[in-house]
Amino acid sequence: MVSKDHNQNETNMQSADSATKDGLDAGPEAGPDATRKASPISDFWRALALLSRVPVAGTHDFRAELIARSVWSWPLVGLLLAGFAMLPAMLVYQLTENILIFAIIALAGMVLLTGSMHEDGMADCADGFGGGFERARKLEIMRDSHIGTYGVVALILCFGLRLVLLSAAGDGGQAAVLFLVMAITSRAAMPVVMHILPPARDNGLGKGAGTPNLMMVGLAVLIAAILSFVLAGLITTIAVLAGAMVAIGVMTAVAKWQIGGQTGDVLGATQLVSELFVGIACIAVI
Repeated sequence: MVSKDHNQNETNMQSADSATKDGLDAGPEAGPDATRKASPISDFWRALALLSRVPVAGTHDFRAELIARSVWSWPLVGLLLAGFAMLPAMLVYQLTENILIFAIIALAGMVLLTGSMHEDGMADCADGFGGGFERARKLEIMRDSHIGTYGVVALILCFGLRLVLLSAAGDGGQAAVLFLVMAITSRAAMPVVMHILPPARDNGLGKGAGTPNLMMVGLAVLIAAILSFVLAGLITTIAVLAGAMVAIGVMTAVAKWQIGGQTGDVLGATQLVSELFVGIACIAVI
């Protein structure tokens, strides 16, 4: 597994939090009424900086209340990232008409854009939940920079199932829609888990991201539903939301049972598990 500071977004967030505690300027929006001053545009750029490796100039303030406010825009970030990741995949598909090649290139593009942050969370959760017997030991394993057998198996299964799901879509057009819907809806699932579960640690991404209020969580789900409806229609949207709800229920129950709350790794795993359940639901109704 990558080192603890592999995800520069988490490092930036922790640095901003430390600066705020020390009374230093955490950014242009710092101050007691920073949440009120934050705009929807700044919410989106902050979300993009947090959820990807895309450089976003001028976004330095990752305090909890601002991240929690930005969760409504996470599905839009998913749409943007999937759109860019899909461009080379569609080009190659036009040349080869091979849906498996499309799926591999699209997933590779998403991994590059996100810095594998969600895959990192999935592997850490698999190692921690599978390799530890007590809560403290599980959390310790999840922070270990090395990857274990459970993590490797989890990643292989996740990548393999995503490839199968995209290939099962039938053609490049349907696979593109499925890829977009999976990316959008899975990023609306993370705020729901953040709202339901308390942080399992006193520090780290799960704690630093704050607890979003119900309005912001509901707005994220609504945006995901609208985008899914526009892309795939009513029946598929209903199936997608049902799949996402199952994924949220599974991740919430497992994380609560294993470590008593959520962490950044749990949120990353939630994104991937949601993609899988949403993909299965889509294929079932196509």
